[in-house]
Amino acid sequence: MVVKVYGPSFASAKRVIVCLIEKGIDFDVVDVDLFKGENLTPEYLKLQPFGVVPVIEDGDYKLYESRAIIRYYAEKYRSQGTELLGKTIEERGLIEQWLETEAHNFQPPLYDLVIQLLFGPKLGLQLDQKRAQENEEKLVKVLDVYEERLSNSKYLAGDTFSLADLSHLPFANFLVSTMKKEYLIRDRKHVSEWWDDISSRPSWKKVLQLYPPAVLILNQYAVIRGLNNVCFS
Repeated sequence: MVVKVYGPSFASAKRVIVCLIEKGIDFDVVDVDLFKGENLTPEYLKLQPFGVVPVIEDGDYKLYESRAIIRYYAEKYRSQGTELLGKTIEERGLIEQWLETEAHNFQPPLYDLVIQLLFGPKLGLQLDQKRAQENEEKLVKVLDVYEERLSNSKYLAGDTFSLADLSHLPFANFLVSTMKKEYLIRDRKHVSEWWDDISSRPSWKKVLQLYPPAVLILNQYAVIRGLNNVCFS
């Protein structure tokens, strides 16, 4: 059964897709135009009642929340493709720790910066400089913790690539591309080396090649409904 992934242009869906590629799982994608409100249609809300992307369909099985999805497939296909969950319970614990760190410390300030710096101007919204600066300062503190960790470990959860690293790829990519804040990565030797390593994986290169960022798609629209439709989990 081929997995269907909804919303491939958006960062959180890319988290799912790169995991599927690492595991060698066949998938198809279904575009969801958040800027036209397709995520708020009755049909989509039956799949994802909160109207966000991504969501997957795997036969009769449906699942949403990107980190839940990548955990599911890493476990279900554990013997296939790249091992992403560690080999011991201790390794698994560290992977879960850094997945939670990414979800609760790394992504929130970065997500807000993405909305303010990339989507906001295209929607005619005025930048809140104070808020943006506060978010960048929060991100700096998180990356300083990462620098310390990565000075003693090749990857966040140990010596092998795992879901903990993979989960950072979609939003960290904004820093080194469209946001032009690569210095936040490059000013930290070990974070920089880690980023070069994980972002050079063939799986991630394939994702970037196949699915352009949503912010580029946004450029195609003259009339946008608003940021309330730009939701990804």
